[in-house]
Amino acid sequence: MLNTVSTAEARKKLAEIVNKVAYGKEPVILTRRGEKLAALISMEELELLQLIEDHIDIEDARKALEEPGENISSEKLWKELWL
Repeated sequence: MLNTVSTAEARKKLAEIVNKVAYGKEPVILTRRGEKLAALISMEELELLQLIEDHIDIEDARKALEEPGENISSEKLWKELWL
C-alpha cells in the first residue's frame, strides 16, 4: 500500500518525505481533507513514466502513419489551426 500524507503534515515534514521518496524509492500520495491530491515519486520513477509515455506516443504515431489517407506536414496543420 502506498504511503499517504496530508498536505498539512507534508509542510511540517517536507525534508523527511522528500528523502523517503528520493532515496527510499517510496512514493507518497498527498491528501487534502481525505481526498487524494497529488503524488511524489522519485526521479527514477518519473523518468521511467516518461519513457513509457514516449513509447506509447511513438506507437500511436506509427499507427497514424499507416492509416489510409493523405498525410499532411506539421507546418500545414499548425497553419490550419492558427498556431
